[in-house]
Amino acid sequence: MDTARQIEGRCLCGAVTVRAMVTNPIVRACHCDMCRQHTSSMFMSLATEQDGMEVTGPAKSFQSSDWAERGFCEVCGSTLWYGTVEDGARHLAAGLFENAAGAPLKLEFFADMAPEGYALAGGHRKMTTEETAVLFAHDEGDE
Repeated sequence: MDTARQIEGRCLCGAVTVRAMVTNPIVRACHCDMCRQHTSSMFMSLATEQDGMEVTGPAKSFQSSDWAERGFCEVCGSTLWYGTVEDGARHLAAGLFENAAGAPLKLEFFADMAPEGYALAGGHRKMTTEETAVLFAHDEGDE
């Protein structure tokens, strides 16, 4: 059983700091078009608890679609989070935390959209676009 612990991270310039609790830290990678445009690669997030999350400093967000926003540091431009507008959830960038808080890569979203030039190694789950859409369809009322 995992125990909760507080972690702290920061953007590249240090102007934004982030504090969050992790219980079962895992890293997730997303290869969707928007994540790749936002980061110039894939977006890698660290699973953290939403309650008690603190972001301090000049953080800004850009609403990238009807349902999502992307956070960044106003000073250096570092990616901070992917967020869902409806519930206000923020999925923090793994790179904000030293060694991604020691979390293993467990899941890739839109793995079939990853550019041909790279592939992530390991035996983690790799979900296709179709599988990812089905996973999130419950938000639309579909099962």
